[in-house]
Amino acid sequence: MSVVTRFAPSPTGYLHVGGARTALYSWLYAKRHNGKFILRIEDTDLERSTPEAVQAILDGMSWLGMEGDGEVFYQTKRFDIYKKYVQQLVDDQKAYKCFCSKERLETLRSEQEAKGERTKYDGKCRDLSESEVAAHGDAPFVIRFKNPLGGAVEFKDSIRGDMSISNEEMDDLIIQRTDGTPTYNFCVVIDDWEMGMSHVIRGEDHLLNTPRQINIFKALGATVPQYAHCSMILGDDGKKLSKRHGAVSVMQYRDDGYLPQAVINYLVRLGWSHGDQEIFSLEELFELFDINDINNSASAFNTEKLNWMNQQYMKSLPAEEVATHLQWHFDNMNVDTTKGPKLASIVEIQAERVKTLKEMAEISTYFYQDFDELEEKAAKKHLRPVAKEALIVAKEKLAALDNWQAADIQAAINATAEKLELGMGKVGMPLRVAVTGGGNSPSLDVTLELIDQAKVVERIENAIHFVEQREAAQ
Repeated sequence: MSVVTRFAPSPTGYLHVGGARTALYSWLYAKRHNGKFILRIEDTDLERSTPEAVQAILDGMSWLGMEGDGEVFYQTKRFDIYKKYVQQLVDDQKAYKCFCSKERLETLRSEQEAKGERTKYDGKCRDLSESEVAAHGDAPFVIRFKNPLGGAVEFKDSIRGDMSISNEEMDDLIIQRTDGTPTYNFCVVIDDWEMGMSHVIRGEDHLLNTPRQINIFKALGATVPQYAHCSMILGDDGKKLSKRHGAVSVMQYRDDGYLPQAVINYLVRLGWSHGDQEIFSLEELFELFDINDINNSASAFNTEKLNWMNQQYMKSLPAEEVATHLQWHFDNMNVDTTKGPKLASIVEIQAERVKTLKEMAEISTYFYQDFDELEEKAAKKHLRPVAKEALIVAKEKLAALDNWQAADIQAAINATAEKLELGMGKVGMPLRVAVTGGGNSPSLDVTLELIDQAKVVERIENAIHFVEQREAAQ
């Protein structure tokens, strides 16, 4: 059997962590089996679905690198198909017109609640004769599916094992509204059948929909797919995931400086494991991932773990690849990186020092643009009058270099310290603050090498002027 999976979000909001993990599991399972992964937008909720939400989902999937195979399907473009199958069920007497008013249904619900009974449709219109249907004339109606009255729906969930739900727990589901539009549960069945879905991997919030959908599959004589229902993701405090835990748009992770590879690796580990291995390449995931190995208990989101994983990827991926993502952050800060070192060089010297690309960009702006002011604490500590001579001598030696290479730069700094009989800290720290604007940077020789020689000299001159001003003020 060829494997076909899908991710079928409703476009009523952004693509969040839970949805992204479901999509990832479906995508990986299809990839492992050389199958097909379909992206389907379930936009039948016309009031809540928005074009902006559709685009947010597509953007999130694209950023993660999980585009579907072939076209993206939209349920609103398939209404004629659904109507055909609704009519088929009506013709086969497996669905019927229901003329019950909203008021009657509300009264029925209230009476059932008052008796402590399960609220469900009572089947009033289930067996109307043709003459009784005709007697309603043009009265508005919905179409309901004739759910089996006895027995149970039994299926094997790949994550949860054997499941059994009594048909008495379900009522006759509305499959077409009064305005003629089909409902969610019905559209899902038709789409999964027509698209040849072999496996449906989705969140546990759909678990109650599954027996309803299985009954419709069977009524149509269609093949029921294999189901797998993933447990929810909790915050690290054990509570339902919310924005403060990380339940934000997937694109927010891009904005916050995470690599898509790190997010994918982190999400796949929220419920799935392979021994003690933490870091997986996509090739390894394609080879190893199996829905039968997904844990059936809830997983806890941990931002510290995501930060750690992101740094591992910043350090281990080719610097050129990381640089393509870093570029977005510089662009977002309106920092022109066309005049300055290659971004891959920045990645190589900064990856050990930060957890995110956003941080990397923020601490690396001095490579591409002058700073308006010095970091106050660092300047107060290291640009004192006593540092003036070291800055003057270092400037002269650095300006005289014919080869602007790290080794020569370090030699000039060493020579300054030797000439003035100072410790390296007395020379290096004032230089660092002068050239970078602050007290923290990678190794000074490597840092200076990536900045234009004339620019380094100019910044040292500015720092000398700053020291002289402090000196005059004392």
